[in-house]
Amino acid sequence: MKVFVFDLVHYGKNLDQFSVDGRLPRLDMGAFDAQVAVKTYAEHLDAWELMDQLGYDGVAFNEHHGTPYGLMNSPNLLAAAATQRTKKMKLLIYGNLLPLHDPLRLAEEIAMLDCLSNGRIIAGVARGAAREYLIFGVPMAESRERFDECFDIMVGAWTQDRFSYEGKFHSYRDISLWPRPVQAPYPPVWVPVTGSKESIEWAAAHDVPITPGVGGPMREDIIRHYAACQAKHGRKVTPDHINIMLDCYVADSKEAAIAEYGPYAEYFLKLFNYGHVKREDMSGYYSKDALGFLRPELRDAAAGFRDKVADQTQVNAAETAHWGSADEVAQSIIDAAEHAGAGSVLLSFNHGAMPQDMYLRQIRRFADEVLPRLQAHAIERVRFAEEVPA
Repeated sequence: MKVFVFDLVHYGKNLDQFSVDGRLPRLDMGAFDAQVAVKTYAEHLDAWELMDQLGYDGVAFNEHHGTPYGLMNSPNLLAAAATQRTKKMKLLIYGNLLPLHDPLRLAEEIAMLDCLSNGRIIAGVARGAAREYLIFGVPMAESRERFDECFDIMVGAWTQDRFSYEGKFHSYRDISLWPRPVQAPYPPVWVPVTGSKESIEWAAAHDVPITPGVGGPMREDIIRHYAACQAKHGRKVTPDHINIMLDCYVADSKEAAIAEYGPYAEYFLKLFNYGHVKREDMSGYYSKDALGFLRPELRDAAAGFRDKVADQTQVNAAETAHWGSADEVAQSIIDAAEHAGAGSVLLSFNHGAMPQDMYLRQIRRFADEVLPRLQAHAIERVRFAEEVPA
């Protein structure tokens, strides 16, 4: 099993003092401290360097805008810094929000990053949260078409000597990319999929590995539909196609984990919902049948999942997270990976503006007590893919 740490690079100062009725409102300039941001970036790069030294397989980071949830407005800039601080582990950009950016620029930057890292980039792609479309002034109804067009341009630029493209949103004539990626024909591409059958079908059509949403029955149905779509293209889903995201924390016991990590996880929920746009206000972002791949009894819950996250507490979050002793955490992660058939796990254990010394202790403790067990465990099958007729 491959083990990545998923690092959201939260703004490093707790902002709970600004909460109104349990939620963070939109914050003005006075809430931002530039020196906190300086320290946040420096500390996370230090942490990633330590992960590399301790043998983690990779670090992942994503793209968001206008929120203390994460200071990763440009994941490519973070990746560039990380290429100079790490030597072995993969750098998973998870991911560039394709509908919001110039595709040729993205193709160039990822090629540069693959050279800077000597072939350690995984080029995650995503559509992004509704908030980002409001910030950039991109109509949500154009999201899917822009995503598809951007990806096609990136692949064309990476793989063709001379590349031209006439599209709805972008056009290029006689382009020759320089430099080109180290990894041929281009870096591995991954995509997160949660509430849209079109994303699942796109991933299968391009044979792109997926991170299938939240856990439980919804994750099972995502994998089933993905496997069915892969079968239409004559392919079988293997553990290399599946990676799952898990929240974990190692302590002396479950109770100790709740006491130590619970307050940070609870604050994380406030960050997670900062600037949240409800699904009913996301006109055009999802198709009418976006959840059609799910069992009927799951569709209502899936549609309202994001809106309900804010109601969680640290205790009920711990019930579904992988918190506890090293033995408990290792076994629960293995069980989750076996259940999903996931050959890679993306682990979060620094939610909610956790202090740096606490984060580094967790990186070391996990590396000593859990990481070797996970990396020694081989996932052999994707059980829900096996249910799909060949």
